[in-house]
Amino acid sequence: MAKKSKKSVGTPATVALTEAGVAFTTHSYEHDPAAPSYGEEAAEALGVAPDQVFKTLLAEVDGALTVAVVPVSGSLDLKALAAAVGGKRAVMADPGAAERSTGYVLGGISPLGQRKRLRTVVDASAEGRPTVCVSAGRRGLEVELAPEDLVALTDARVAPIARG
Repeated sequence: MAKKSKKSVGTPATVALTEAGVAFTTHSYEHDPAAPSYGEEAAEALGVAPDQVFKTLLAEVDGALTVAVVPVSGSLDLKALAAAVGGKRAVMADPGAAERSTGYVLGGISPLGQRKRLRTVVDASAEGRPTVCVSAGRRGLEVELAPEDLVALTDARVAPIARG
């Protein structure tokens, strides 16, 4: 069962949220290293629908790293991501480059509190939801917040970038 608390647990993501004065809730769970999908594992552990939990993916759009935040129930549409930022071509980023740029490890990359501020696109399915869950900066830790706060704090564009 996921633990809920209002306290910051000290990741760069939760520190950024606390400093911004944004309301959020952290949810921790025991991460299983054998889990085939970090996002689906999080949704199951938290007891929420997979379309409420969003994964953070990094892609290169015309050579520039770009953050995509999409529901774990779907996949990233690279063409739609490129179009959302006015680019021509997108490919998934090298995992090492993603970790170096964000300061997080794969499976724990948060769209919040990243080492380098990258352009960010949040899938349009987040709009209209009371809250969404995203990684809080480490495997087994999620942060729940209003989607408009996520968009504001990451200076994100909102666009339909997920499929499925």
